[in-house]
Amino acid sequence: MGIGSRIAVIGSSGAGKSTFSRLLGEITGLPVVHLDRLYWHPGWVQTPREQWVEAQRETIEQDKWVIDGNYGSTMDMRLEAADTVIFLDFPRTLCLVRALKRRVQYHGRTRPDLGEGCEEKMDLEFLKWIWDFPKRERGNILSRLDAASQRGKAIVHLRSPRQTDEYLRSLRERES
Repeated sequence: MGIGSRIAVIGSSGAGKSTFSRLLGEITGLPVVHLDRLYWHPGWVQTPREQWVEAQRETIEQDKWVIDGNYGSTMDMRLEAADTVIFLDFPRTLCLVRALKRRVQYHGRTRPDLGEGCEEKMDLEFLKWIWDFPKRERGNILSRLDAASQRGKAIVHLRSPRQTDEYLRSLRERES
């Protein structure tokens, strides 16, 4: 089970992409880039489209990285540059529970994977995004992953926290 040096981590909000990516970076020594940190500015101000694309282009031109985040409009450029794609494909209820837990944990503060000045928040629209993710996004992601696989990309499809823990444990054992 080899792992590359350019890894894209995708999945629903609340799946644990940022935590997984941080642990993956610790195990592999690869630098970790959280897309939410690049995209959001203080007060939850979005990066303008041209700057957003350019920031990602500069990031994926690097030799080594772990990038976590979906951002479907720019996902293809990351999938093309990655040699490994990891899809955290967890049940929506688990993602909702994790997002709610995160909201409580970081109440009034900014998460480490977000830009400064973006205090943790949650609204009905965000919860609906998580709930609808499997029917709205999952099929498209699976199609993109199938195409990436046909282009020689390594695809790791993890469907549970247990599989994720086992995967990270196997990487730790291999790296030590």
